[in-house]
Amino acid sequence: MINNFNTLKIKKDLFKLTGKKFSDKYINDNYKKIFDSIIKSGKNKIIISGSQGSGKSTLLILIKKNLKKFYNIDTLCLSLDDYYLSKKKRLSLSKKIHQFLITRGVPGTHDVEKLLKNIISFEKKKYPIYVPKFDKLTDNRKKNYSKISKVKKILFLEGWCCGSPPIEKKFLKKNINILEKKDHSYIWREYYNNKLDNEYRSIFKKFNFLIYFKVPHFKYVHKWREKQEKNLLMSQNKKRKIMNKNELNNFIMHYEKLTKWMSINMPNLASLSIELNKKQRIERVKISDFKIIKY
Repeated sequence: MINNFNTLKIKKDLFKLTGKKFSDKYINDNYKKIFDSIIKSGKNKIIISGSQGSGKSTLLILIKKNLKKFYNIDTLCLSLDDYYLSKKKRLSLSKKIHQFLITRGVPGTHDVEKLLKNIISFEKKKYPIYVPKFDKLTDNRKKNYSKISKVKKILFLEGWCCGSPPIEKKFLKKNINILEKKDHSYIWREYYNNKLDNEYRSIFKKFNFLIYFKVPHFKYVHKWREKQEKNLLMSQNKKRKIMNKNELNNFIMHYEKLTKWMSINMPNLASLSIELNKKQRIERVKISDFKIIKY
């Protein structure tokens, strides 16, 4: 096996992705530790989890680009965001179950059947695998799929709620923002928590290694998600509309409860916990004996 972690290559890639410069020590103390831990674990199905704007997608891009170069390992990298239901299907859910389900995000707004099918195809080495694509600016599924033809050795699933245990009832029913006050009978919350405890659990338990990004406080999720929205516009068509501040605040409230629940529980459950500071930099990488959530 090749073991040739290239600090300079990661520095250049991070600068292209974030516009920030990092020292050799920062790269070796953090990213080399992450890459080496993945390899030493010997696991082949890995979750990357954490709140919006925490750095999940950036890490996934680095892994996809460099795991082959450094360790001669081909990877299949899936993003939970690409499995969001179409706007039409979410509209149908919002009419049948609860109006909040029109908004993508919580468990129950993803095509878990398609995701599970792709994971099983990886396990059985049945290729090609067709991976859906989602356009956040149009808030809808794209018509075309990514075709994966070559057999991959490690599967990565990246997503904000990936690996989360269901929320306990007392916290679930506690209103923590103005949006939840409108969910009078807890229909929306109980629906997505039930999905998390069943369909999503059946997916998460297939994975054997969990990486979790821990943010210092929920207020930074707002700040980093706003930055993410602006970057999304710059990377695509500048004429297309992004969410304004009020729309973004309302959007994030849909994620707030589960994000806070995860910040309490996930660091102690993760195989690898990545602690961030308020400047969105890695403060510490904590390895926990390559354990995984017991489902």
